[in-house]
Order: sequence, then structure tokens, then C-alpha cells
Amino acid sequence: MSQISEKSPKHCAEKKTINLKKYFKKKGFFYFSTLFFSLLSLICLLWFILHPTKPQFSLKQADVNQLNLSGPSLLNSSIEITLLSINPNKKVGIYFDEFLLYASYKGQKITPDTSISAFYQGHEEINLLSASLVGNQQPVAPSFAYEVQHDQHTGKLALSFKVMGRLRWKVGTWVSGRYRFVVNCIAIMPFGRIPSPPLSSGQGSQCSTTM
Repeated sequence: MSQISEKSPKHCAEKKTINLKKYFKKKGFFYFSTLFFSLLSLICLLWFILHPTKPQFSLKQADVNQLNLSGPSLLNSSIEITLLSINPNKKVGIYFDEFLLYASYKGQKITPDTSISAFYQGHEEINLLSASLVGNQQPVAPSFAYEVQHDQHTGKLALSFKVMGRLRWKVGTWVSGRYRFVVNCIAIMPFGRIPSPPLSSGQGSQCSTTM
């Protein structure tokens, strides 16, 4: 004799309610997932269409007011530099949040890091950035004096200027996360047998930018 099982109307109603809850949960998850991926795709599309070109820099002027050894391996230096900063993008602005720069000579750092205040650069905007790089009792290698004397004989002094910072891209009201950037500039200055600061780069030079 087969067993007959009967379900009450209450049991059926409870089962139906549970199924409806699962249905709406799945539907809500699908809706929000679709919305999220649509927004992500739109941002990626805008990024690829308006793919920003990295900023361009050039060294307009570099003046050495002081470059003297106060001991066998201690240097006092004072250098004034002017950089030209260009945003080549027509539809993308740039927030420069960090901007640190220093001078070096043949791989030796001759000034401490100097900071330029954060600033915003609009579409295709050009800015002049000036900074004073001053080092007191800056440690240098014992070979520093020999290298400088060698450059006196050749008649040219080559200094490097390095910028390290972070920037953000701005497209409309959307602002990206922070990106690191590094700028390297080289200044070649006439350097006579008897140094008589100030020395000047005399002309601008293009800088390289990496991100």
C-alpha cells in the first residue's frame, strides 16, 4: 500500500515566499553587477579615448651661485633653476600633488630635496616653475674636487636635475588615482679655468619624463 503525503496550503505558501526571496536576491545582484560593470566599461572607454599624454618639461635656466667645498667631502651649494611645465592634453587636466627636485653632479647628490607647492595644470596650459636648491655641508665623495678640476680643464660643467612626484589626471569631474612620475634634466654650463660663480646654463634643454 503506497504512502500518501499531503501538504497543507500553509506549507505551500511558505515555500513560495522563500522562492520569491531568492528570486529578488538574484535579480538585485544581477542588476548591481550589470550597473558596476557598465560604469567600469564607461570609465575604461573614456580612458582609452582620452588617453592622457604625460606632461612635458624643459629646463629654461640654471644658475649656480655657489659651489664650494668647505672640507674634504662637504659641499656648500646654491643653485637657481626655472622649469617650463606643459600639459599637452586638450581634454585632460593634471593635479601635481607632490613635486620634489634636487641637483646632482656625476651621480652625486649636491643639494637636498626641495619641494614645490601642489598645483593644478589645465588643458594645454604652460607654467613656469622656479626653485632655489641650497645645500649646506652636503656630503660628497672624496673624488668630487678632482672631477670639478677635470671639468675646469675641459671648459664645461654638466649638472643633472631630477624631479620626483605624484600626479592625478582629471577628465570632466572624474579624477584618477595618483601616479608616480620622474623627470630628468641636464644643464651644460661654460666652466673656465678660474671658477667665478654665478655660472649659467645659458640656454634651455629638453627633459625626459617617465611614469
